[in-house]
Amino acid sequence: MIIPPRAPATSRVSLLVSDIDGTLINGNKELTPATLAAAARLREAGIRLCLVSSRSVRGMQMYLQQIGNDTPSAGLNGGEIVDAAGEVLETQSLDAEAARLTVETLTTNHVDAWAFTGREWLIRDIAAPYVPRERRAVQFDPTVVSSFEPYIDRIGKIMGATNDYPLLERMEIELQAMLGDRVNSRRSSPWYLDVTHPKANKGRAARRLAALLDVDPSEVACIGDMDNDISMLSTAALAIAMGNAPEQVAESAHFITGTNDQDGWAQAVETLILPRAAR
Repeated sequence: MIIPPRAPATSRVSLLVSDIDGTLINGNKELTPATLAAAARLREAGIRLCLVSSRSVRGMQMYLQQIGNDTPSAGLNGGEIVDAAGEVLETQSLDAEAARLTVETLTTNHVDAWAFTGREWLIRDIAAPYVPRERRAVQFDPTVVSSFEPYIDRIGKIMGATNDYPLLERMEIELQAMLGDRVNSRRSSPWYLDVTHPKANKGRAARRLAALLDVDPSEVACIGDMDNDISMLSTAALAIAMGNAPEQVAESAHFITGTNDQDGWAQAVETLILPRAAR
C-alpha cells in the first residue's frame, strides 16, 4: 500500500535505520530466520544497518549480537549513542526539574514511573504490573529504589507504564504541553510512554548515525511502527511503516509493509530496500 508522500522516496539507499520492538522483532521478541537472512543480504549489498530503540543500549544487546552488529546504535530514543564496540559517543539527560515534574505527574495519575540512566533501570515498585514483561524483554533486572532523587540529574528516560491506554495517550499530550521544549514525550507502545530530553528523538538519532557513517541523508531509509518513530519517518529519504503501525504513523511513511508477525521487516528489505542499493 502506497501512502501519498510529502516528497518522493529516494531511489538510492546506503543506510537503513530500524526500530526494534514491533518492527525488527516479532511479538515474541524474536529475530526470525527471515529477518536474519534479510539483514545478511543488506550487508552483502553494502547497505549499512543501524538500530535505534526506546530501549537502553544495554537492553538492545541480544539483537545487536544476533545480527552481527558493526555500526553505531542509539538507545533511549537517541538519548544515548554508542559506537560498534559499545563505547558511549554521546548522551542526553533530562534536566532535573523536568524529570521531577514528569515523575510527579505520572504518579499522581496512577501511572507507574520508571527511570533509565543508561545501564540502570530504576523502579520503585517491584510488583508493578509491567515489570515482568520488561524484564523478559531487556533481559536484565531493574534496581529497586525508594526515590529517583539521587539519580535525578542523570536520567536519560522516564517511562510511564499502564494498561489504561487512553490515559497514557492523554499523559503523552499533557506532559508535552506542560513541559514544552524541555522534553520529548512519545509513546513507544500502547502501554509505554517515553519522556526524554528534547534532543533525544529518533529523527535526530537517525541523522547522527548517518553522519557517523558518512552517509548522505538522501540515502537513508527508516522503518518503524510507533509514535516515537514518526520523527525519523517524517524526515527519512525512504520511510517505511510496519503493517501493525497505527494510522498516524502510517501517514508519515512512503510505504507500508507487513506486520512484525508476518516478517514485514524482511519483506521491506527484499522489496523496498535492496532494489535501491546505492552500490
